[in-house]
Formats: sequence, structure tokens, C-alpha cells
Amino acid sequence: MNESVTNDSTLIRLHNVKKVFLAEEVETHALSNINMEIRRGEYVAISGPSGCGKSTLLSILGLLDTPSEGEHFLKDEPVENLSASQRARVRNREIGFIFQAFNLIGDLNVYENVELPLTYRGMPSKERKERVKSALEQVEMAHRMKHYPSQLSGGQQQRVAVARALVGDPAILLADEPTGNLDSKNGEAVMDLMRELHQNGATICMVTHDPRYEKYAERTVHLFDGRIVDESEAPDLNLTTDG
Repeated sequence: MNESVTNDSTLIRLHNVKKVFLAEEVETHALSNINMEIRRGEYVAISGPSGCGKSTLLSILGLLDTPSEGEHFLKDEPVENLSASQRARVRNREIGFIFQAFNLIGDLNVYENVELPLTYRGMPSKERKERVKSALEQVEMAHRMKHYPSQLSGGQQQRVAVARALVGDPAILLADEPTGNLDSKNGEAVMDLMRELHQNGATICMVTHDPRYEKYAERTVHLFDGRIVDESEAPDLNLTTDG
């Protein structure tokens, strides 16, 4: 982790990123001079108190928002000045999102929810079917593919949301408080699932306010008042996930 990083291993890089929101002529500096990298195969947590800029940073990383200033590179390509349609295309192909509120569509069953991102790509039906089945098997929800979100527990809905994030084979999974709407048992089950995905090669960046879940990541970026105030590396988390 302390070795020098080559360009080949850097998936995302932010350089001097700032985000300023304007409301009634009042400037709110949500992010200031953010410099960070996420390497391929890495598991990064972003932590800090409420209002420190965690979700704003994740939105920029996921191309849901753009920086007011600074540079944003994805796979060595600048993406800060892409148009809305270009950002949408990159999100669909390169980024998998896992949200606190699951964001499943109630009128669609589990299979259809997971299939939806692939439909937007215009992917052939046979390939969509194979990918959806594989993604649901990864999260142990294939037996529920005909159920609707209202028929699932919160933990099961989040597993389906993880499958939807995985199905497009994204370069990175971005998780925004993925355990926020779950009890502790289901929260730990989802965190164990994400750790397993990481062990199988997934690159993950997760926002959390819960110190219990920071330990699942290899590295934690601490934010305070929109600035990175500390970065710490976890111990060998494959061995120390209790306590």
C-alpha cells in the first residue's frame, strides 16, 4: 500500500477539486482542494461527520455532479467537463451505485430491476439474461428473481441493489451509506458481501459515518469541513474483522 503508484494502477484521480454551491448569493464551500487517488482493486472508505462533504465527494466520483474547480480523471481520461449525456454514458458503463435507500423500482420485479441498466445499453436479451442470473447468484438472490421489492426485507433489497450495481461489470462500485437503512445484523451481512466482492477483485469506494464499517476497507479518507484531514490504512482486514 505504501509503494509508489503507477498510472496503470490508478483508476480515479482528483486534483485540487473544489465544489461550491450558490444559494441566494451565499457561497457554500462543500469541498476544498481535494487530492486523492483510488487504485484498481482497492477498497476505500470515506468517513467524517454529517455535513463534511462525504456525499458530495461521492457524487463527483460517480459523475452525478461536477467540480467547480479542479481535475477529475477516470482511467487517465479527464471527465470533469463532459456533457450530461456523456456523463450518463460513462456512469452506465463504468460505475455501479449502491444507495442507502436501495432505489429499487417498485413496479419491477427483482430480475427486471437488475436488468434495467443493461437495457439502457441496448444489450441483446440473451446476454442480459446471463448477466442478471450471474449477478443475482453472486448476492444469493437468484431464488427471489420474480419477487417485487415490497416482498423483500431491507437486507434482501440491498442485496438486489448490489446485484444491479454489479451487473454491468463496472470499473468501480460506489456505495453511499449502504447499511444506513438496515439493522446491525443485515448491515454486517451486506458489509460481508462487499468484502467478498472486493476479495474477488472489485474496486470499491464507500461513504460511511459508522466506525465499525471503516475497518472493512483497506484505507479510510477522513473529511472535515470539506477537506481531507487524514488518511489511514487498516490492518489486514481479512484477519481482523471482529471487535
